[in-house]
Amino acid sequence: MENILSLIGLGLICFFFTYILIFWWIKSARQMKFVGRDMNKFNRPVVAESGGLPVVFGISFALLLYIFVKVFYLKNTEHVIESFAILTSVLLACLLGFIDDILGWKIGLRIWQKVIFTFPVAIPLMVVDAGHSIASIPFFGPVEFGLLYPLVIIPIAIIGAANGFNMLAGYNGLEVSLGLIILGTLSVVAAITDNLWLAFIGALICVILFAFLIFNWYPAKIFPGDSFTHSVGALIAIFAILGDMEKVAVFLFFPYFIDAFLQIKGLVVDRSGLVEAFGKPNESDRLVTPRKKSYKVSHIIIKLLNKFKGSAYEKDVVWSFISFELFLAIIAVIIVLV
Repeated sequence: MENILSLIGLGLICFFFTYILIFWWIKSARQMKFVGRDMNKFNRPVVAESGGLPVVFGISFALLLYIFVKVFYLKNTEHVIESFAILTSVLLACLLGFIDDILGWKIGLRIWQKVIFTFPVAIPLMVVDAGHSIASIPFFGPVEFGLLYPLVIIPIAIIGAANGFNMLAGYNGLEVSLGLIILGTLSVVAAITDNLWLAFIGALICVILFAFLIFNWYPAKIFPGDSFTHSVGALIAIFAILGDMEKVAVFLFFPYFIDAFLQIKGLVVDRSGLVEAFGKPNESDRLVTPRKKSYKVSHIIIKLLNKFKGSAYEKDVVWSFISFELFLAIIAVIIVLV
């Protein structure tokens, strides 16, 4: 089943299904007043919230369609259990993120609550991958973890990725673009390493993310929300685990590690709580940093753009992130090929 013609056919179906679903959700969210302010624009326009819901519905549709064709048409049950595990984990991650979206970013779940509530997201992968105990660790290569792998490593990976992917967010098209690059790279690596079923599913998910990017790109008509970032973050960890691509995923997550380090530094130095990633726009929507010291990667980029380019706009910040992540993705693929 995992061939180009099948991918094109199922991809087109999933794209239009998700596109229509997102279009409907934008109208419904506005009618229900489920909206938020675009903080990186001077006039703070109102934008539909929680775009992760239609995206996860699209991903669920794609996975069920893939399973249906494979089981009932091709009479092949290989990797069906793993596919259902992906589906279950993504739905659980979306539910957690949606709860956070409803509560809002000012009164949302606390960090320790997110960690605890994210644990069930890892359970499907803990079960289906219980027999695996080897992971590829940067600088160390394959490491035998034994029972620690399913019981400790998998939960830590999924909890960390699901919550960590939310760190680089708040700019039109940013979360979706980075998710596309990371999942697209993992799909390419999966194809190179003969995990064709995983590469096929990854390609379908990327098609769905692209459908969402059309609405989320500047100027955004819908925000991803935590329902999106939790789901895509969990998916990144899931793909790394199922495809034995932990080393690649950690490498691609490098910007998130930098951001986490800056956040921790800010908590230690200023003790003023977590810093939001938004810039401070003027009347022409040019961005400056909200404080003198930078405790977010986005704020460092804004300062560098203002210094060397003379201005920093939202699109500039997003393209800077995209360029760096694409650079990491190319290096990752080259390393795998070599």
